[in-house]
Amino acid sequence: QVEIVESGGGLVQPGGSLRLSCVVSGIDFSTRGLGWYRQAPGKQREWVGQVLSTGVTNYAASVKGRFTISRDNAKNTVYLQMNSLKPEDTAVYYCNVLGRPTWGQGTQVTVSS
Repeated sequence: QVEIVESGGGLVQPGGSLRLSCVVSGIDFSTRGLGWYRQAPGKQREWVGQVLSTGVTNYAASVKGRFTISRDNAKNTVYLQMNSLKPEDTAVYYCNVLGRPTWGQGTQVTVSS
């Protein structure tokens, strides 16, 4: 059974940084691609970016150059480093195993002065 646990969210001022973590269990972690998504109040969940099993990363245009996704296969963990945060980045952030319907509880990120 796949289990996903996100953490690291919080309140940060505009221009600040946060690093989110996501621990995934129940899969052969090193062989799977992983994605980050977010959902702002009143909006649909949107794709933020992903890291493939090869380490190749892709990002949404809205975060490219500010966010970085990395993975540590030894820890079954994927990270989302978020820099130069903007108020419009405020959302609940989720990670996901690409191609699987399982979601964690998410972690709240609020960017506000």
